[in-house]
Amino acid sequence: MSNFSTRFNLYNLKVLYFIAIFSIVIAISGCTPSAQSTGIQVNSEELEKQVLQIISNNPEAIIESVQAYQQQQLEQQQASKQEALKQFKTNPQTKIGNSPTLGSTEQKIVLFEFSDFQCPFCSKVQGNLKEFMDKHQDRVTLVFKHLPLVRIHPQAIPAAKASWAAQQQGKFWEYHDALFEQQDKLGEEFYIEIANNLNLDIEKFNSDRKSQEATESIQQDFQLAQEIGASGTPFFVMNGETFSGAVKVSDMEKLLAKVSQ
Repeated sequence: MSNFSTRFNLYNLKVLYFIAIFSIVIAISGCTPSAQSTGIQVNSEELEKQVLQIISNNPEAIIESVQAYQQQQLEQQQASKQEALKQFKTNPQTKIGNSPTLGSTEQKIVLFEFSDFQCPFCSKVQGNLKEFMDKHQDRVTLVFKHLPLVRIHPQAIPAAKASWAAQQQGKFWEYHDALFEQQDKLGEEFYIEIANNLNLDIEKFNSDRKSQEATESIQQDFQLAQEIGASGTPFFVMNGETFSGAVKVSDMEKLLAKVSQ
């Protein structure tokens, strides 16, 4: 699971808790004229004491309000997630963007892979993905999306940027395969080694992977993952249906049959 998502959710929870308490305090204490309209200056220490007293006197109301507010937020997030996933099925091109693709150009069945080059499970699933795509390349479009889990994988971002730079020279998938095949070698020397093996323009390669465009492209993929609740890797979306982990080919086949109905 991504620590990005955990920190994000904890931060939002604190914000929601404060908002909920503040709203309840206002409701319980009743409406009062503004300081501006009455000319009364608010003493922050006194206000803080009043707020704490109200909370102390009404613990059940505060808890119920916070819980209700959290439930409302969860329902809204779930609705937003479902709407985003719907777009993956009805309008996949808007989600594909400039991401690298393999397989069918018709995009009737689109399989999005959110992945991290340093994730061992992402590496493990590559063989199954290849077997699945070799069999269904005339029907399925595979789309690669970056989801670097930087809190636990220090080479996730550098590897993602290196692959993005290779994509600018038409060698993304070759670079992609090399990264996953020798995941234990991830590092600066290895990125240059792969680039040389693929006969890339090294000067352009280095310039591209250090560019703001590379950073923004990877960040866009990360934001897209957040919209659909993808916090761990590998994470997949096939025509709006999600699954995750080092899935078996048989699992992919079952989902393909489901979305093909």
